This record gives sequence, structure tokens and C-alpha cells, in this order.
Amino acid sequence: MLRPWPVSLGDRISRSRDVPMYMQIIQAVIRDIERGRLTSGAYLPSSRELAQILGVNRKTVVLAYEDLIAQGWLDSTGTRGTMVATSLPDPVKRQHAEIEATMSNAAVDYRFAPPPERPLALPSGSGLKLDEGAPDGRLFPAELLARAYRSAAHNASRENGFQYRDPRGSPALRESIATMLKSQRGLPVTAENICITRGSQNGIFLASQVLVSPGDSVIVEALTYEPAVAAFRALGANIVPVDVDEDGINTDAVEYACRRNAVRAVFVTPHHQFPTTVSLRPERRLRLLELARQFGFAIIEDDYDHEFHFESQPLLPMAGYGPGLVIYVGSMSKLLLPALRIGYVAAPPPVIDAIAHMVSLTDGMGNTLTEDAAAELIENGELRRHARKVRQIYAKRRESFAAEIDKTLGDIADYRMPDGGLAFWLRFHDTDLDQMEQRAAAMGLRFASSRSFMTRADAPRGLRIGFASLNPYEARTALAALRKAAG
Repeated sequence: MLRPWPVSLGDRISRSRDVPMYMQIIQAVIRDIERGRLTSGAYLPSSRELAQILGVNRKTVVLAYEDLIAQGWLDSTGTRGTMVATSLPDPVKRQHAEIEATMSNAAVDYRFAPPPERPLALPSGSGLKLDEGAPDGRLFPAELLARAYRSAAHNASRENGFQYRDPRGSPALRESIATMLKSQRGLPVTAENICITRGSQNGIFLASQVLVSPGDSVIVEALTYEPAVAAFRALGANIVPVDVDEDGINTDAVEYACRRNAVRAVFVTPHHQFPTTVSLRPERRLRLLELARQFGFAIIEDDYDHEFHFESQPLLPMAGYGPGLVIYVGSMSKLLLPALRIGYVAAPPPVIDAIAHMVSLTDGMGNTLTEDAAAELIENGELRRHARKVRQIYAKRRESFAAEIDKTLGDIADYRMPDGGLAFWLRFHDTDLDQMEQRAAAMGLRFASSRSFMTRADAPRGLRIGFASLNPYEARTALAALRKAAG
């Protein structure tokens, strides 16, 4: 005789699902126990009976029952059969919808912090995406990367390097980056001053974690990098926007803000200001360092694309002549590939130790193989050769992109030819940017909103459009679509 069963499992077991049949039975039984449909001490059908009901092989049911018994959900009573474990508490019986809850449709019964209405990253999908200054990953030879990974894997196997290690990062990569920063950017650093991060954005967040407490003030420019502002806000910081002009951050406004707020950090992108691309003038750099000494704040210097400067020589980082005042954040994403997620922080050793502790809390140790592969590319000279090649390509794309802007958007947008970096800052006149962005989205054109760069309502609006990742045909198509969206 069939034992009582509150609800048949048949409507929840399907061969078309990509979950093994025995696992579907396990999940369905546990759900019925949790929902009170099966109570402690209730007997289940025999394995033969349930197999007949579900139209499956008896061994499938036996395997499910054995797993449930081993996990403590069911008890075997020998000849009397299988029942729900008597040690389980009686659940609160609830009414449930006919549709089974999954991770996709389940109501969340606990409190959590939802994401903002506008995500920080552009979602993937169809349509044309305009980035904010990414490199063209197609230009990096895949075989070089594969060879570097093979070498890193062989070395790790030989030296027992597959274990957990220093959260500051791969010793080889830290040494290579320190040598690069010292010889090419004038930073007085060794490997002890370097912590490897998962990209520059992760480096900014880690730096803010060791600097900022709830209620502290962080100065940012009125137009700036939105993920950095989001990181400061997530830690409870008070955001203080100040003006930015053709010479970079307004240091008089910084001093004014410091006299009215307990400022712990100033975030700047002095080499190629994000998003406007202007460079911070030397006199303002020195003034900002002097203000840091006077008011005791740290300067977070994000040098996200130092390698690509097309007019004269690039300005040396502020960290080179103010090492005790600056936390320097850099990235290898523009030289290598964004997907590798390699960034770094350069700072005095006590600060690096504090940042490494934060790494150990959230990441543990980073990615040894990827970091050692990157070190291999630096040491064997492949990265430098690649940089020379793409710098020439990007310089040509910069010129042709400017000509295409003149041709396609010249009557509605202004720009300043960027001395460096991989993007243009476009200022539109007599154009409703809100309507333009809505029309662009409807056309499948995806780019960062003009409002995403603004830290206060009266900041000047514009669009930051990357050119390096677009070949000539893609650039023409993108700008034509942008013109169509403008109306």
C-alpha cells in the first residue's frame, strides 16, 4: 500500500532539467520537509513505489534516499521503511505558490543593501558599446600570453608555488613593477612598497579602506571617476566636490574645503584627469602636496594610463617627489588586457602592510599564475615591445578619431585634443543630453551617462568616449550612431 504523501514530487522532477534526477529528488524532499509538507516521523514511499510514481529507475531513488539518510534528513527503520528524521524540529507550516521557488524567483527573506539604480559598469549584451578609454585587446598576441602562462605554471609546479602566499602579491611581479616605476616614472620604491591588486579600481578601494572611517571627508573633483566616489561612499565618507578646470583640480578650492571639513584624503587623476583628460599643472601639484602636509590628508593618485602620452614627455607622478604623502595606484590593464585584472598600489611599507591585510580579508592572495605570467612578460621585454607597437597604433587612431569627430559632430560638440590617454571628452552645445542618451539606449548604443562623471549638480556635462579600442570602421559607425542619437 502506498504510504501517505502530502504532495506528489512528480510535478517537480523533470528529465529536461540539467540537474541529475537523484539530486532533484533530494531537493524536492528537503523542500517538503522545510515547508512542513513532510513532518518528523512521517514515512516515505518505498524506493520501488516512488520510482514507479516518478517513472525513474529504482536505483535513482535508492541513491537519493541514501544521501538524505547520510545527511540526517531521513532515518531508515529497517523493514518498516524510510521516514523523516525524528530529530528535526517541526517547521512553521506556510502557504506556498504553485511555482517552485528557485534562486531566480525566490523572495528574499533577509535584509541586504541593494545596488544603485544606475550600475557602475555597463551591462553586457547586444548593441554597440563605447568604452571610457579601454585598450584594444585584439592587438595583444594571444600566443604570448599563453606562453607566459605556461612558463608561470611550470615554474610554480617546480617550486611548489601553487600554495597560498603573501597577500601583497607575487614577489616576481612586485619586483618587476618596482623596477619599472623607479626607472620609468621616478618613484623611489622597492618591492616592499608594492601591493598587487585586482585592477586599479580594487587598489582605490583598498587604499580607501585603510584611510577612511565613517564621517571622514574625502575631496574629489566635480567631474571624476564614479567607482572611486562609490568606494568612498560605501565606507561612510562625506564627499566634498571641488572645481576642476583646464589646469586640473583647483587647489584654492581644496584649501577652502580643508578649512571646513575633516579631510582624510584627496582623490586625483593628475596625469590625464578623468574624465576631461587635462593634466594637473606643476604649480598645482606642488601646492596640493603642501596642503597635504599642512592639513594631514593623503593624496590618492590614480595614474591609470601613464603609458600613453602623445605630446612631449609624460609628467612624472606626484608620488615621485611626495612619497610620504601619496598613495599611488596604477594598472597594467591598458598595457596588457583589462580581463587580467592586474593593478598595484605603491606606498610606504606600513601602508602596504595595512592594505595587504585588507587583501587577506577579502581575497586571500590574489592570482599567482596571472601575476607571474605578467612578470614574465615584463622581464622578457615582450610588454615593452607591445607598448611601443600599440602606442603608434593608438596615436594614429587618436588623430583619425579627432578628424571623424570634426566631420560627424563638429557642429554640435567641442573637444580638446587629449595630450594622452585613450579617450576624448566631448562637450555638447544646444543638445539635450538626457534625451540624446535615451535615444542612444533605444538604438542599442551603450556608453557611460554624462551624469555618471558628476559629483555635484552644477558640474559641466559631457561624454567621455574611448577611441583606442575601435578600429576605423568601428569608430565611424560609433560616431554616426552618436550623431543620430543627438537628433
